[in-house]
Amino acid sequence: MKGLSKEYKIKDNMSDSVGLITSILVRYPEVATIIFDPEQQVLKMTFILKKNLDNITKEIMTSKVTDSLEVYNFLEDREPELISIGQQEFDQFTLIEIQRDIETLMREEIGLTVQLFYDLFCDYLVTDYNNNYYFEEDLIMQEEIIEQMLQNLKIKSDNKHWYAFREEGRVLVFNK
Repeated sequence: MKGLSKEYKIKDNMSDSVGLITSILVRYPEVATIIFDPEQQVLKMTFILKKNLDNITKEIMTSKVTDSLEVYNFLEDREPELISIGQQEFDQFTLIEIQRDIETLMREEIGLTVQLFYDLFCDYLVTDYNNNYYFEEDLIMQEEIIEQMLQNLKIKSDNKHWYAFREEGRVLVFNK
């Protein structure tokens, strides 16, 4: 238990936005990068696919993800200010970026988004499963941290633009 209290203490000393993006990357190995934009109050999550998508697949993916997030928010009685999906093609890779406003974003919606991409592209989704050493309790703790950091950002936002990504099993965070 000493390790857990130390973990929380470390988290308390860093900004909520850094804690949020770090915890999302730790919890969800399917997410490649995260950007927090304080001016727009937007969180941008990027997924990487090991293939290029044809136009029909892009339309189907955009429709399924957008519809799923809209239905989820409708059931939660929330109206998102921003749900945006963009793609970029690079050689044999596709980057897909989801943008969501912080004000209406919920932890469960982040999990839903990750699960949607896993279900749609499991064979092609670039993931970092080097962190198999996490126990279920650690993952639950990361979800609790994500929930708390999201709530804190809705009250008081950090004014720094943060960028986080994975490299060789580590999460790296930079002030943009």
